[in-house]
Amino acid sequence: MLGWRLLVSAILIPLLFGLFYLDQRAGVGAPYLLGLCCLLVLRGSWELTHLLKVRKLAPSYPMVCILSLLICIMAWIPFLTSLDGQIHSQTLSLALMAVAFAVSILMIFLKGAIQFQEPGQSMETIGAEILSVSYLGFLLAMLAELRWVIGPETGYIALGSLIISAKMGDIGGYTFGRLWGKQKLVPRLSPGKTWAGGYGALFGAALGSFLWFQFTPALFHSNWSAPAWYWSILFGAVIGLVGLVGDLCESLIKRDVGKKDSAELLPGFGGLLDLLDSPLYAGPVAFLMWKLLPLITVSS
Repeated sequence: MLGWRLLVSAILIPLLFGLFYLDQRAGVGAPYLLGLCCLLVLRGSWELTHLLKVRKLAPSYPMVCILSLLICIMAWIPFLTSLDGQIHSQTLSLALMAVAFAVSILMIFLKGAIQFQEPGQSMETIGAEILSVSYLGFLLAMLAELRWVIGPETGYIALGSLIISAKMGDIGGYTFGRLWGKQKLVPRLSPGKTWAGGYGALFGAALGSFLWFQFTPALFHSNWSAPAWYWSILFGAVIGLVGLVGDLCESLIKRDVGKKDSAELLPGFGGLLDLLDSPLYAGPVAFLMWKLLPLITVSS
């Protein structure tokens, strides 16, 4: 199973970065990334709404899907319309995303009010739909904002740093856990997680981040070079830690509804949500660190 997971990762990651390469050449509007996000919303909404259809939870797939797409598309508007001033564009993008999220909550409550029949059948479903839109629509749109985090020239260095760190953390955690894992990390929530796996996640993410920042900045901009080694390691370690928490949080959803995987999409990986858990959870943290830390060195 370890070999299979490494093989699938070795196939999926280059395909993803191939898409990023095409999108980079397509300009600031990032149409390929928008298309990818829409596909992820379509599939992820299906997985999450079906996962949550237990007990009195009955989230609507069309509702969750449409509102999640609305949040993503609203976040893209400033970049698709080529507004002057990229910093202003991202500020407007974040504002539109927040407004779309607020409107989504209002629409979910409005739907609940219109469909109300009797007590005890509404709030659980409303809560499940708000969770789904927050998890897929808002967090996915926030993750995509890394495409423009330090200006139009950012490209995929920021988004790539998150994906490489998070996925290397997943691989490191799985490898260390299989080789040396004995003491359970959170046995009731995720029996497969061990302390050794947790250390492996931090190590793998830090290593992936260090290598990414050492070798890729000049590929994105001729005046960019690697930051000080400790910044890249700090970035990776934080992403590894937050990604591990994201994995546990997705496990919380699955365990509470009595499921092992979000779906049966890829053997050894589970569903799409099982692949996205770490990057989605770590996206806002990565965005903040790119704003606060000197993660690239600019030559004069």
